[in-house]
Amino acid sequence: MSTLAPAPGGALSPLRHPVFRALWIAQFASNLGTWMHLVGAQWLMTGLDPSPLAVSLVQTATTLPVLLIGLPAGALGDVVDRRRLLIITQFLMLASAALLALLTGAGLVTAGLLLVITFLLGAGQAATLPAWQAIQPELVPLAEIPRAAALNGVNMNLARAVGPALGGLIVAAAGAAWVFALNALSFLGILVVLGLWHRETPARPIAPERLGGALRTGLRYVRSAPRLRALLVRAMVFVVGSSALWALLPLVARDRLGLGSGGYGVLLGAMGAGAVLGALVLPRVRARLGLNLLVVAGSVVFGLVTVVSGVVTNAAVVAVALAIGGGAWLSVLASANGSAQQILPSWVRARGMGAYLLVVQGGLAGGSVLWGAVAQAAGLRWTLVAAGAALVLTVPLARPFPVGGYRPPDLTPSRHWHDPELLTEPDPDHGPVLVTIEYRVPAECRARFVDHMTVLGRARRRSGARRWGLWQDGHDHARFVETFSLRSWEEHLRQHLERGTASDREREARVRELLEPGTRPVVHHLLGSAGTPAVGDPPTPEG
Repeated sequence: MSTLAPAPGGALSPLRHPVFRALWIAQFASNLGTWMHLVGAQWLMTGLDPSPLAVSLVQTATTLPVLLIGLPAGALGDVVDRRRLLIITQFLMLASAALLALLTGAGLVTAGLLLVITFLLGAGQAATLPAWQAIQPELVPLAEIPRAAALNGVNMNLARAVGPALGGLIVAAAGAAWVFALNALSFLGILVVLGLWHRETPARPIAPERLGGALRTGLRYVRSAPRLRALLVRAMVFVVGSSALWALLPLVARDRLGLGSGGYGVLLGAMGAGAVLGALVLPRVRARLGLNLLVVAGSVVFGLVTVVSGVVTNAAVVAVALAIGGGAWLSVLASANGSAQQILPSWVRARGMGAYLLVVQGGLAGGSVLWGAVAQAAGLRWTLVAAGAALVLTVPLARPFPVGGYRPPDLTPSRHWHDPELLTEPDPDHGPVLVTIEYRVPAECRARFVDHMTVLGRARRRSGARRWGLWQDGHDHARFVETFSLRSWEEHLRQHLERGTASDREREARVRELLEPGTRPVVHHLLGSAGTPAVGDPPTPEG
């Protein structure tokens, strides 16, 4: 576990850093524009095509791009200059919002055009988010990262509290075109701050990965990380169930509560205000309940709020319920997001967060279509009741798919492997590569050795190994051979130079403690048939 001391100062201490503070303020303006756009687009759609399916597709168009580009965007955020990537995506979103404003003001927008341009804005957001989260350690000291993440959550939810109501008022007073125009202007602040930021590009011990290889490595990491997979399952189940309320709330406001666009904005604002209050009490609640139980409680509460929104016709009661639901929403997703960042090492963080965003936004997109179709067939009331009940019924998933409840790994980069000693240096693209490591283990330690090696094998796969195995010599039971293969020599060099962590070093130390006294692991690199034979490495066990 990391021994990093707590940072001095209070919850607002990250705002002392000029670039973080400037980006936080600019991000708030952009988030305001995003929430105003959502209100304007959903309300405009109720006039262009008032069917439940069409209205729900607005949210789908916003979130569906993550399904298509979430993982590639994460890979891109790990291999290119993140500042330049963010500048490009912000400019594209500005242009898309401005185009929608012009078309709407000219009376040329159709339901199809509205969905297409909203999809383009969603694509820009999908390309932005992994890189945005990955630059946070460059803006504030490492000890202040949790506080910076909390402030970013407060930023989004403050915008959610104000933006929908403001957007609803502007739509009612001046029309949706003005909302879209203001959204376009909201991207200017981030562009200015990013343009003035003199970012020091982190030094790389090896050339950046190619996009295709980075994407494959990211997928392999997710497959080999049980804790991350459990977190993704819980997040997916929650967002699919909760997407019903987000997608169908415009129809609840108009058809069940008799409200206009301003009233709909107030309902969304109530959810945002509840989320801000939830952020203030979240640390104390999490300390009391624990992370896993907190996610369970948040899911149940949001499910009950969804049921209330479907059966109650008093606007004030629904608004209060939505405020409670906003706190529950933040509790679940902030916990999941924080856990994901806590278990992802820096070299794959953007890719891991891309996978997380794929699950969350993809679940919202798919769930919106699902519940919109159900509402069109079965009615709004019973659809919300069914969605709320489904969330309550997810409680049994807490045991097989836990969130938290374990010691966070120490992800400090650790170049603890010696450089490979070969007769000649292979071409970086040469492959495949087979690494073998021989161990001698006394009889009384073999069961524990196999257990430790199973855990270490998952770490090998996460860092790039395609296949991994542990073998025992049939003629000499004390002799074990670990094998794993990689696509290329470059992939193995990355294991040496940039992918090892302090937790990996601890795992390997526990394995060495079980070996026969006076023995050490013996490492060999075997190259593809056209390669040069390798000689043994120094005795550090490696992958």
